[in-house]
Amino acid sequence: MRGGSGKISKTVILLCCAIGTLLSVYALHVEIHAENDKNYRASCDISATISCSKVFKSRWGKGFGLIGLVIGDDHPLNLPNSIFGIVFYALQIALTFSSSPGLASTQLYLSAFSNVASVYLGYILYFILKDICIVCLSTYITNAVLLVAVYYKNKSVQEIKQKKERKKQK
Repeated sequence: MRGGSGKISKTVILLCCAIGTLLSVYALHVEIHAENDKNYRASCDISATISCSKVFKSRWGKGFGLIGLVIGDDHPLNLPNSIFGIVFYALQIALTFSSSPGLASTQLYLSAFSNVASVYLGYILYFILKDICIVCLSTYITNAVLLVAVYYKNKSVQEIKQKKERKKQK
């Protein structure tokens, strides 16, 4: 990728992925400790209605509340959402270094899907669990910023592809 906008979007993507990974690792840490110690109180547990461990321990904290319904709660794929987050951000980092138009589009679709998942989980958080999870909200914001950055990276990669195709036609 050439140009300033491509470098800026790549930097923002990597920053968002770093933040998202840290949030996911912290969420996994909280979930593991909350499951093993009933008296554990995470620093993100501020009150009865502002609690991340309450959310992470809920049925929606694993497999997005969907995988367990389909293949069973004890299935190995019914993992904490934070593990899916860690894998997602690692994949985003890897895709960031590609200048392939196809992989740039894949990165955009994955980022868009993460935002759909954020809206779904945000709905569950607010309307069903009636909770505010600072880690969750931070992740949703990170995913939204990531989507914008990935969009601009994808746009830059597609423009470079079009320029190369126009040069070939001349």
